[in-house]
This record gives sequence, C-alpha cells and structure tokens, in this order.
Amino acid sequence: MEKEAYEYGLNQNRRRFLTKLGMGIGGAALGTLLIPDLFSGKDVEEAIVSGLPHFAPKAKRIIYLFQNGAPSQLDLFDHKPKLQEMQGQDLPESVRQGQRLTGMTANQAKFPLAGSVFKFEQYGEHRAWVSELLPYTSRIVDDLCIVKSLYTEAINHDPALTFFQTGAQVGNRPSMGSWLSYGLGSENKNLPAFCVLLSKGKGNGQGVYSKLWTNGFLDSIHQGVQFSNGENPVLYLGDPDGMDKTERRKMLDKLAELNNENYAVAGDPEIKAKVQQYEMAYRMQTAVPEVTDLSKEPESIIKLYGPDCLVPGTYAANCLLARKLSESGVRFVQLYHQGWDSHGNLPKELAGQCKDTDQASAALVTDLKQRGLLDETLVIWGGEFGRTNYCQGALSKENYGRDHHPRCFTMWMAGGGVKPGVYGETDEFGYNIVSNPVHVHDFHATALHLMGIDHEKLVYKHLGRRYRLTDVAGKVVKGLMA
Repeated sequence: MEKEAYEYGLNQNRRRFLTKLGMGIGGAALGTLLIPDLFSGKDVEEAIVSGLPHFAPKAKRIIYLFQNGAPSQLDLFDHKPKLQEMQGQDLPESVRQGQRLTGMTANQAKFPLAGSVFKFEQYGEHRAWVSELLPYTSRIVDDLCIVKSLYTEAINHDPALTFFQTGAQVGNRPSMGSWLSYGLGSENKNLPAFCVLLSKGKGNGQGVYSKLWTNGFLDSIHQGVQFSNGENPVLYLGDPDGMDKTERRKMLDKLAELNNENYAVAGDPEIKAKVQQYEMAYRMQTAVPEVTDLSKEPESIIKLYGPDCLVPGTYAANCLLARKLSESGVRFVQLYHQGWDSHGNLPKELAGQCKDTDQASAALVTDLKQRGLLDETLVIWGGEFGRTNYCQGALSKENYGRDHHPRCFTMWMAGGGVKPGVYGETDEFGYNIVSNPVHVHDFHATALHLMGIDHEKLVYKHLGRRYRLTDVAGKVVKGLMA
C-alpha cells in the first residue's frame, strides 16, 4: 500500500510538471517529447527551473520602473500647444464623447482645459518632445521607445495598478514577474528570479501592496521577494541566535528529507516549493549582502546616479540596486515609486517627483548601456494610467490639478530589442488616441515576446480554466520592436 501511494504521488508529480512544460513553457510539441520514462520528477523540476523560451529572445531580463500614481503625460512627454491656446475653455463635448469620468470630477460644472506650465523641446534623432522637468531623460532620448498611445480599462488606482501588474483588475492573479519566473526560471541559483524594491516621493502617494507581486495560483517559489531599506535588506533571512551555518545546513537537510517523504505520498507541488524556498533563503544569506553592498561602486557611478543613490530606500538607490540585481541574473526587478497622484498643486508635486527620479532613471539606462547589458535588458518606465487635459478643481495660470485619464497616456521602454523613437499619437487635445493604440494586454504580450515567450502559450490551468498574463486578449505590437 505504501509503495502504491509513493508511485501514485510520483506519477502525479510527473503529470503536473509535464503539463506545465507542455502548456506553459515550451508549447504542446515540447510536452509530447518529454516522456515520463525518460525523466524523473527531479529532472522535470530542474527543466522548469532552468526555463525554456519558445523562440530566441531579444531580452534576458526586465527592470520595470513603475511610477505609482500616474505621471502626467501632458506635462512630461505629450506636448499639446492647443491646450495652452484654449486655456480655461471648457473641454468640447465632441472630444470627450461622453466618456467615463471619476467621481472626483464627474460633478464639476465645467472641465476647463489646462495647458502645461512647463516648457517643451525636441530632442534626438526622432525629435521627441520632452519637458524641461526631465533634463537627464532628454539626454538619452535616442535610446528610448516613447509610447504615447497606451490605454487601459481601469479608471481608479487599485484596479488600474493591479491590471498592469497582473493582467487583471481583480486580485489573486500571478504578477508579471511571477509569470516570467514560472516561464523562464532564474539565471542565478543564489538569487530569486523576481525581486521587488519600494520607494516613496514627496508627492501625493498611492499605496502599494503585496498582491501586486504575488504568485497567485502559481507555486509560491515564483512570488516576488521584497527588499527593504533597513539593516536587513531581506527580512528573516539571517540565522536565529545560537545557530551557525553548519547547524542550519543539517536542519535544512533533515527538513527536506521529511518534506520529500510527505511529497512522495501527497504529490502536492507546494511541498516542493517550500523546500526550494528554504534552500533559496540559505543561498541568499551569502548572495544578498554582496549584491546590496553599494560601497564598492566607483565614484563615477555615484555621480551618474546622484548622491541619493547612497541613501537606502531612495529611488536612486533602488535604481542602482536594480542594475546590480539584473547584472547578477535576476530575471525581473520591479520598482515601485509612489507620489505621482497630482489631483491638485500639480506643478509643485510633479517637479519634486521628477527631481527624485529623472537622473536615476536615465542613469540606469546609461549604466546598462556602458556595461554592454542594455541590449539584453528591457527597461520599462510608466504608471497605471494618464492625467486629464482639464483641471480638477480651481484653475489658475500657475496652478492646476489633473484627474485620472485611462484613454491615453505615455510610457517609455529602452533596450531589450525595442525600437527607439516615438510610437503612437493622440489628438491635439491629448484626450483620445488617433494612431497605433496599445492596450495593457498588448503591452504584456509584447514584453513577453521580447523575452522569447509566446503569450498565448504561457498558460497555467487552475480550477478548470487556463489562465495567462494576457487573459484572452493581447497582440504583439511589432512596431515597438527593432
């Protein structure tokens, strides 16, 4: 009876991993090649850890600089002189077309157009418009693919942020980083495939929460590992008092033995994931202190990122740490920077946010490029939606606020096989897209494609349904790729 239970558990294990490989990693053809008689459970598991792209990737890893709260595209990248010409005039109904508004401005008697108080100039080979708030970004504009035609279905922060991170507006779905961890595994056995870094600016902040980097229904080994700005970059990683490395190694070996016995009977992949997490934590005890140590960075790098990069927890410090993590083989590094929600007093708040982020964002791209890493690293910068072309609340010549605007907004990408230049266009009011729209699902499909993944094949069956990051939609935007 015990032997039958063991064999049943082993066969269940093989089926689970073969299903994942056939449906989620290498497509159906690969699944038919992996015959259980040729692979033990361990072999199949190792195949998943190593990762198998569907085709030759242009990028090996991603650094996602998420600007939480939604930066104003109209004050940074999408130059609209028409708004200045019509300053204070009501938004024409022919432009708005009855489109949905948030509860914060839906009851306004008027929607006065607000032109940007900031100056714009054109830069680079493609003559891209960039605001005076982004002097460092303007210097690297020829490395950027500036997408002006993003749009989303969500109009409030929580669902919009969750949508960008997980492909769904509801919680408990695997995040983008978790999908890549599941699909491609890690390049460094001593560091997680998916790391999360948090920072907060001086502007109006919107919270971030662990559901944004959750593994959802995927094995828990794919959950994002959050780094903190405290004395211990990863919490609970150190050994308990009174325990040395030798004793901990013995304890983990015994614990793995017990868990493997349980796994042989139950066949639950989470048992294996638990063992993998214990082992990863053990290896991270050596790797994390080394990768988070910025004291050995040369003065030229400190100058490039700015003095704030030596202050743990700042955006600049996290950008530098993101480069080190990515350079060390971390597949997906996710930064969240809070403070972009400018409903009022936008000129002052936006200027502060740009001062905190502009130099370090540009430095990251420059640093990767000079190290020969930009071509294989996809850098993404952007928020969850855009800001309105009309003012929320009182409008003056020097001050205004902007509400949420999901209809069109700007992001940029660099490296990793993207095509530098400007993609997409909005109307003269900056309210609607007039060419080359890019939906959130299209953005995800394209990012996965650059990583060598067919978004329709990265699938996981859960509770009778086949899930993917792009749900049942999304198309690869060829115009964004070099």
